[in-house]
Amino acid sequence: RYLKIFLLSCFLMACVLLFGRLLPFSHRLRGTSICLLSLFLSYLFYCALFPDGAIMQTSGDPTPSCHRADGAKRRLQKSLSCLLPSDARLSAVEASRLKADQRPHFAHHTAGNGTPSPPMSNLKFGNKKLPNAIIVGVKKGGTRAVLEFIRIHPDVRAAGTETHFFDRNYDRGLDWYRGLMPRTLESQITMEKTPSYFVTKETPHRISTMSQDTKLIVVVRDPVTRAISDYTQTLSKTPDLPSFQDLAFRNQSLGIVDMSWNAIRIGLYALHLENWLRYFPLAQIHFVSGERLITDPAGEMARVQDFLGLKRIVTDKHFYFNRTKGFPCLKKPESSGSPRCLGKSKGRTHVQIDRDAIEQLRDFYRPYNVKFYEMVGHDFKWE
Repeated sequence: RYLKIFLLSCFLMACVLLFGRLLPFSHRLRGTSICLLSLFLSYLFYCALFPDGAIMQTSGDPTPSCHRADGAKRRLQKSLSCLLPSDARLSAVEASRLKADQRPHFAHHTAGNGTPSPPMSNLKFGNKKLPNAIIVGVKKGGTRAVLEFIRIHPDVRAAGTETHFFDRNYDRGLDWYRGLMPRTLESQITMEKTPSYFVTKETPHRISTMSQDTKLIVVVRDPVTRAISDYTQTLSKTPDLPSFQDLAFRNQSLGIVDMSWNAIRIGLYALHLENWLRYFPLAQIHFVSGERLITDPAGEMARVQDFLGLKRIVTDKHFYFNRTKGFPCLKKPESSGSPRCLGKSKGRTHVQIDRDAIEQLRDFYRPYNVKFYEMVGHDFKWE
């Protein structure tokens, strides 16, 4: 705009000098004619040089105008008045408040054709939603591996940490729970995992109250091996822990197992499943084999993707077997310098347990395992 005014001023001065030399009229007539003719010619040249330039706003409208520049390219000014009709423009104070309110939510971007693009929060980050699927158990069964593997899928977003909402934080309310979830698009599935849910009596009812359509994933493992893994993890944190046999048996010589010890109680899958089936149909619960998750991670994850209604994108090309950890790891992404393996607490060497104690525990779990196989319609071959 200022460049245009400058050019017109120079043109007017040239007109004054030119007509001052050429016109032979009296001084008074010459001055009037020069002014009128110069203004008229300036307007004509203004229109000829800048055919798409808008006339400057009148003094009666204090808000800046939105104008076009460089022919076909439109530029919106930074003022909020560009986004509002002329009869609904805000005062300076109101406009600044509106900008402050909108800043955390989105920023406007202008596309190449001049059309403002959608708000970035909706385009890029989506919204926080309650989970569509939950990995509810079991502890030391392989839940972290399932979560990390399924998060490779572009249509899955998951909370990174265990929320413990339905067993420890239920009184905080669903809004608090929703706030822990990642932002997802409409086409994406929201997930979380908290292994203690499967053995918590109140959890099935609470989840069904949230949504009866929630899909549930349970990662199960040979209950004897799972109990030893559970004990090994606890021992790493509490070195003065009593021996495994002292905790597992009330009387080992008689083969009486202490069912009150949590490491033993978790492996009674049939008893826990009975509680879940009061609120959810069996078709809504998918069981992952912890053993096959190690030997055939791609096959197990294919079944998980089918259960969730996802396209099979996580395949064998994503995995390799880490012989040191004795566990599958994710292959190195192109943007990373190293492969992704689970943490040091995963795949640790188990403590050595007396062989007789292991056989006694297998005898104890056998009837519960058989009942579990019958309930789910699948033999996990833990015998």
